[in-house]
Amino acid sequence: MTQTATDSAAAQQNALLRAAIWMIGAILSFSAMAIAGREAGLTLDTFEIMMYRSLVGVLVVAGAITLMRRWHLVSSERLTQHGLRNMAHFTGQNLWFYAVSVIPLAQVFALEFTSPIWVILLAPLFLGEKLTRMRALAVALGFVGILIVARPSPQTFNIGLACAAGSAVFFALTNIATKRLTRSESIWSIMFWLTAMQLVLGIVFAGWDMDIALPDAQSLPYLLVIGCAGLGAHFCITNALSLAPAALVVPIDFARLPFIALLAWLIYGESVENWLFVGAALILIGNFINIVSSRQQ
Repeated sequence: MTQTATDSAAAQQNALLRAAIWMIGAILSFSAMAIAGREAGLTLDTFEIMMYRSLVGVLVVAGAITLMRRWHLVSSERLTQHGLRNMAHFTGQNLWFYAVSVIPLAQVFALEFTSPIWVILLAPLFLGEKLTRMRALAVALGFVGILIVARPSPQTFNIGLACAAGSAVFFALTNIATKRLTRSESIWSIMFWLTAMQLVLGIVFAGWDMDIALPDAQSLPYLLVIGCAGLGAHFCITNALSLAPAALVVPIDFARLPFIALLAWLIYGESVENWLFVGAALILIGNFINIVSSRQQ
């Protein structure tokens, strides 16, 4: 092996290691947000949580844009597209915060992982992408995984499961809208309007009854964790994807499931059935098939 090839292999291994470290940061951030969301939900409703999360987000994003002098990259030309994207994300995030407060955290994360499956189904409608045989197989495996995780029946089905599954659909719509926006908008513009518009939505829905609860000494730290962890998770994933292929990054993200299951067991005494991991594995295989088939096209 030549020195150039050796250096190239070492650089690739270094990039993969850095990507894995970024994904560990994403796993920690998502897990922290789930636990903080459950704790904050003891005194605040989901709209109030989203309002305060968005307030933290606006301050952080606006501060970063100011420090890095990126305001010229924040465009107001596509506010309608931003609005539709952020309403989808606001809905999905509210459903997610409600789900983490009423059902086991591992179940929430397993159902959240179906979001890429919904992207496959919705992309032909919104992006004009083809539904290939391999993608159809990925969808089939994903939905079998959903049935195994949720095992819907009159005895086991509840509103929390429906909210967790629904959040994945709205996250898929968010991802599709984001893909459309990235064709013409900077990440700074997308992040600014994400936090700003969702702050307005949070104020409107949290205040519809003219009774917005103020954070107290108990809930304030959790709200700060939610705001920072949400931004941190997406920042970590973006960096990981810039260093390594999605086919390697996405499987690492699935380590969130056993990790949050362990935390939920230690903190809340939640037990996890083996069937949940079987269903999650099928969802992971479906996502992996989609990623590999997309790279081969």
